[in-house]
Amino acid sequence: MTLPTPLALMGAPGSPYTRKMRALLRYRHIPYRVIAQGSEEHAKLPAPKVPLLPTFYLPNAQGEIEAVTDSTPLIRRFESEFEDRSVLPPDPVLGFIDALLEDYGDEWLTKPMFHYRWAYQADIDKAAKVLPLWRRVNVTDEQLAPFSKMIAERQVSRLWVVGSNETTGPVIENSYKRFLALFDAHLQEQPFLMGGRPGSSDFGVYGQLTQLALFDPTPAAVTLEIAPRVYSWVEVMEELSGLEPVAADWTTRDHVPDTLRALLGEVGRVYTPFLLANAAAIESGADEVETEIDGLPWTQKPFPYQAKCLRWIREARDALDPADRTQVDALLEGTGCEALFA
Repeated sequence: MTLPTPLALMGAPGSPYTRKMRALLRYRHIPYRVIAQGSEEHAKLPAPKVPLLPTFYLPNAQGEIEAVTDSTPLIRRFESEFEDRSVLPPDPVLGFIDALLEDYGDEWLTKPMFHYRWAYQADIDKAAKVLPLWRRVNVTDEQLAPFSKMIAERQVSRLWVVGSNETTGPVIENSYKRFLALFDAHLQEQPFLMGGRPGSSDFGVYGQLTQLALFDPTPAAVTLEIAPRVYSWVEVMEELSGLEPVAADWTTRDHVPDTLRALLGEVGRVYTPFLLANAAAIESGADEVETEIDGLPWTQKPFPYQAKCLRWIREARDALDPADRTQVDALLEGTGCEALFA
């Protein structure tokens, strides 16, 4: 079944995953339209099982419109529905690396994104003032004030969701700064994570950076200080409809740059120990994830979705044929990511 276009979605500029998918649709030349949140049309549409942004309204197998969220499977669904300008490397080895880095962007870089926005007063103040105006701009300051207060109080109280607290704050911030330096070095070798054309990982990383590098004042200042090249890359990623990719643009398994392996080393350094400790806590029924990341203590509430992420990563590796799996293991050796499969 070919999906009818333009695709309908509801999202917001302050949502990293909305920005991820909007940029991807532009790059892939897939027509879309954004439904205004709270509009009459939006009120008539089905609600998603979990209210997440963006929400796409797509026909199911019976032709009925349903609300669909979760950007990663949506990207794969669109790959099967729309042929041109793929964001999935055809080489299964590079495809696995691309998926792992997308998961890191979606599930680890969201920690500094949420942390910086709601842990620093300047960032809280800006987000509280601007975020509600993205839904409706024609309100008075008096009407806006209670919404700003409500959003700030609610989001600050939810920092625990991503594991941001006094114990974990230094780990999160140090990790973001290392990532910036590593990504800046990689961009000096090639324009995207996966070569001369963007993969799904580029869009996953980009989504979080739209907020970290461009919107929130504290991490934006950090980004400009450490990696102005990364800041510029985010602006470029916003609109890639004019890029004309060719098959030779993909990185090949025999020429994976050291800068990409260095980024995988950061995944192994922070995201891998978190995934393992989180899954262990879920399995044992523990109320807290308690581990050490980068030599510092880490504690947070378990996150069931990220236990699923670990399972999906393992299943993806298991699905590779033996020769490709051996190649993936060789690429990951020494990065810390190999512990995911121990």
